[in-house]
Amino acid sequence: MAIHGFNKLTLLDYPGKVAAVIFLGGCNFRCPFCQNSGLVLETSHQPSIDPGEILKFLKRRTGILDGVCITGGEPTSSSDLPELCRAIKDLGFLVKLDTNGSHPKMVKDLASDGLLDMVAMDIKSSKEHYADAAGIPGINLAPIEETADFLLHGKLPYEFRTTAVKELHTEEDFKSIGKWIAGADAYFLQAYKDAPTVMKRGFTSFDKPELLKFRSLLLKTIPRVELRGVD
Repeated sequence: MAIHGFNKLTLLDYPGKVAAVIFLGGCNFRCPFCQNSGLVLETSHQPSIDPGEILKFLKRRTGILDGVCITGGEPTSSSDLPELCRAIKDLGFLVKLDTNGSHPKMVKDLASDGLLDMVAMDIKSSKEHYADAAGIPGINLAPIEETADFLLHGKLPYEFRTTAVKELHTEEDFKSIGKWIAGADAYFLQAYKDAPTVMKRGFTSFDKPELLKFRSLLLKTIPRVELRGVD
C-alpha cells in the first residue's frame, strides 16, 4: 500500500463531515491539469507513510472525526484498497472514495462489502473529448461508463465532478455531460487552479459568469449542480 500523503483534518473533502484524507500513489490517467502530478509520475520520490501509523492516529480521533477520504492518484488501482477500507471501517469511521471510475469492479466490490459510504467520481469531460482531458489517447470509456451507471442507478451516496479548464472544455462538452449523467444526485463544476505541481502548465480557469452559464445548461438535466472553488 503506497500511502504518500495524509491530511489530518478537512472540512471540505467529505461534504458535511469532519474528515481526514489519505493520498495513495499511482494513477492510470495522465490528466494534463492534474495538481497531484508527483503522486502520478514520481511516486518513488514521494515520502511514504506507514498505514499502521495512520490507523493509530485515527483510533485516537474516534468521536472527533466522522470519516476518511481516500484519494490519489487513483486509489482503485491498488489491490490493497479493500484492506485499508476495512481497517478504517473497523475503527467506526465513514469512508469516502475519490476515483476516476476506471476500475468498476473494485468500486462495486467495495460497495457490496459495505466498505464505502460515499463515492466522488471525476467526469473528465464529454465522451467525445475524454481522451484529451484524461491524457490517454484512444481511452476505453466502457469501464468509466460502467462506474457512472452503477452510481447513477445504485443506492450509494455519490457526486460527480469536473474540473473545468478553459483550454480543454467547451459549452458543448457540458451539454454532452448533462445528457450523459442526466438525473444525477449531484454534480460539481470545479474551478481549475494553477499550481507548481500541475502535470502541464499553461492552463487557465473559466471565470464565475462562464461557470454559471454552464451550470444553467446542466440544470436542465441534473437537479443539483454547484460550483466549487470559485471566489
